[in-house]
Amino acid sequence: MTTVTNPANPRTTEESPKPRRRGLVRFARAAASSVAATLLSQATLIAVLSADGAPWLASACAFAAGAVLNFFLTRRWVWGRRGRPEVGRELLPYVLVISLGGLASVGLTTLTGHLLAPLRLPHFWWVALLDAAYVLSYALVFVAKFTMLDRFVFGRDAARTPATTSLS
Repeated sequence: MTTVTNPANPRTTEESPKPRRRGLVRFARAAASSVAATLLSQATLIAVLSADGAPWLASACAFAAGAVLNFFLTRRWVWGRRGRPEVGRELLPYVLVISLGGLASVGLTTLTGHLLAPLRLPHFWWVALLDAAYVLSYALVFVAKFTMLDRFVFGRDAARTPATTSLS
């Protein structure tokens, strides 16, 4: 944390608002990039489900589409990383973190598909409910995923190299 001297009382210090503001901006950017990735995922999910694809296949394809976009958006725009990503320090930890969210998404979407199967819903409602389960699973894990990416992959506690320390 950055501290500054209080001009009214030089013996006291206050926390500078810059680190907090930077963290909020980073969180807002992560949320925006997650929304973009979710939109791509949604398009993929709906396309596969509309073609009578299985819920597990649709959610897996949707997860993969969103994960690739999200990696590049978060790496560059949220954490200001440039250059070629390091496999051991960025790519593999990123894949591990988001895979946990992906497993939750695929699992919840598949479970929802099994629960809806006996209801014999019209195809439109079946797709809409599976889509809702998919989005809900991502909303549930967003904060945990952001925290892990910030702490262990791209953020302040992650290993730094000269090519990856620039700020945006």
